[in-house]
Amino acid sequence: MSILERNAVRVTGHGPVTMIFAHGFGCDQNMWRFLAPRFQDRYRVVLFDHTGSGRSDLSAYDPARYATLDAYAEDLLAILDAVEARETIVVGHSVSAMIGLLATIRRPRQFLAQLMVGPSPCYLNDGDYQGGFSRADIEELLATMDSNYLGWSSAMAPTIMGSPEQPELAEELTNSFCRTDPAIARQFAEVTFLSDLRPQLPQSTVPALILQCSDDLIAPRSVGDYMHAVLPDSELAIIDNVGHCPHLSAPHASVAAMERFLRARRLE
Repeated sequence: MSILERNAVRVTGHGPVTMIFAHGFGCDQNMWRFLAPRFQDRYRVVLFDHTGSGRSDLSAYDPARYATLDAYAEDLLAILDAVEARETIVVGHSVSAMIGLLATIRRPRQFLAQLMVGPSPCYLNDGDYQGGFSRADIEELLATMDSNYLGWSSAMAPTIMGSPEQPELAEELTNSFCRTDPAIARQFAEVTFLSDLRPQLPQSTVPALILQCSDDLIAPRSVGDYMHAVLPDSELAIIDNVGHCPHLSAPHASVAAMERFLRARRLE
């Protein structure tokens, strides 16, 4: 099976530059449905599902290989090779912003920009660094996933989504979590929440937009400020929105911030 089939890759749009969208934990490529179409008149748009997520081939998931985020970055680069992408912009939500970061470090000449939606290099509080969670918080989260994954999904999705005035989005995220294999979701959650990519931030020289919500329990403002201070050639844009998924709950503001950044960098 080719990687295009394995990761349910879809290519639309046209243009000399490729824009690849990488979804976050517990999600799939459908989560980009409000954003991706806005760019396909100027870019060749690539959508895919991470191995173990969405409509990807679950039999290809190897727990040993996907024990770190590096394997996901390798997949992203392999997908770009398979679609013969040259100059590329990577758009990543949450943990996939960090996966995109790892890809830019490996191939700095291929990437023109990285658009990071709700990124966090480290979710754990560490001295002066406030990632939003204590070690006990993460251990409790993982233990709940072990004991009652469906219950965890129903409780966590509204918190992650926010946007209480749009309850259908929280329901959609709950359903997405519930469709994910619990064992795969559990490992991906552990890899996501216990990773610390702060040392890697200075290694990425690709221009970056850090796009955060004004009220996000998963990636608080302190994380955005830290990333902006440490990540070279970065810009921080704050959207007035509650939750961790502005590409769903505030798509117009998200697109506007991205387009401003791309215009300023002459990448439109």
